[in-house]
Amino acid sequence: MSNNIPENLKYTKDHEWVLESKGTVTVGVTAYAVEQLGDIVHIELPEIGAELDEGDPFGTIESTKTVSDLYMPVGGEVIEINDGLESSPESLQESSYGDGWIVKIKSNKAASNLMTATEYQSFISE
Repeated sequence: MSNNIPENLKYTKDHEWVLESKGTVTVGVTAYAVEQLGDIVHIELPEIGAELDEGDPFGTIESTKTVSDLYMPVGGEVIEINDGLESSPESLQESSYGDGWIVKIKSNKAASNLMTATEYQSFISE
């Protein structure tokens, strides 16, 4: 299990990470979640322009072990999706905090239930 949890990101209990910058929120899946899933074979992403509320399912990740829902950590409009993941979902395993981002959202309010890197580390260590 890797402890490389970037300090500049925020985290959810559903193992998504969030990077907020000037009203745009980039969302991805943590390396911990990717490790738990195993080999990722398919990712389903939302449509650009989709309006989502905090907590809404916005896609799925399918691995050789299971299918997991992705949950929106913050409400807003999908303004960009990582098209590359649909053709090469394994890039999530190679770079969950970099090239493996999933969606970008124009947020309509601040996310409420996010953890710091330290809090997330404690959460996954329990």
